[in-house]
Amino acid sequence: MPELPEMENYKNLLNQKINGKIISNVTVTREKTINTNVELFRQSVINKRVTKVSRRAKHLIFELDSGMNLLLHLMLGGWMYYGDEHDQPDRTKQVTLSFGTNQLFFIGLRLGYLHLLNEQQLQEEFKELGPEPLDPIFTYESFLDLVQKRKGMLKTTLVNQSFIAGIGNCYSDEICFQAQLNPKNKFNDLSEQQIKALYDAMMTIFHSGIQQGGYMDSPFTKEDQLTGKYQTLVYDREGQPCPRCNGTIILEQVSSRKTFFCPKCQR
Repeated sequence: MPELPEMENYKNLLNQKINGKIISNVTVTREKTINTNVELFRQSVINKRVTKVSRRAKHLIFELDSGMNLLLHLMLGGWMYYGDEHDQPDRTKQVTLSFGTNQLFFIGLRLGYLHLLNEQQLQEEFKELGPEPLDPIFTYESFLDLVQKRKGMLKTTLVNQSFIAGIGNCYSDEICFQAQLNPKNKFNDLSEQQIKALYDAMMTIFHSGIQQGGYMDSPFTKEDQLTGKYQTLVYDREGQPCPRCNGTIILEQVSSRKTFFCPKCQR
């Protein structure tokens, strides 16, 4: 499932391609992907200009000049491709937004969605989300305040979207590895030095993930050489040698979530 680095990468690429452009047509092949009837959706979107693409947690927001927004959550298996009628994946598209001769294809949205929302509805969707870790105001001091009363395990707490927005299975494991902490450790057992290591690891992993286009390897365009270049440190590497201590990476279920870590150097 795409997490913060993948969605931030998409956001940057989308702003390069469609920011300021007018949606000339809309095709919906799966009505469950949207939250209105197809005709209303089309009427609300066609001939509207995309003024900005922004991100909140694992969501993208396509801001329209009408004041309405398209809220995207890719969920498991969802991805996007920007091309034309001669350059498009041979896959079923749930929604297609046309920008003249170019098109933005939404693919694999069996669990994901593209909803039409006004500003009030949009904020209602986000009311339970925690802080954005890339926000300049998310300092170490604010993180320290955030964890003061936390008692749960690192893994289960980090993936809790009401704690910090945007972290999922992959990057929770990557962050714990970078901080040299076992994901089964509990927050209330951490020293202040370990909390600082966790915060620093979060910043390092997120910036590295974004700079390398995230870990999902489906290109956004035919010329896209960035998306999917992030090489995970421990996630999905069961049985492989640890890149730090040469121990063996293991897989365990932590609260029903797949969790990868090195038991030798993550203590």
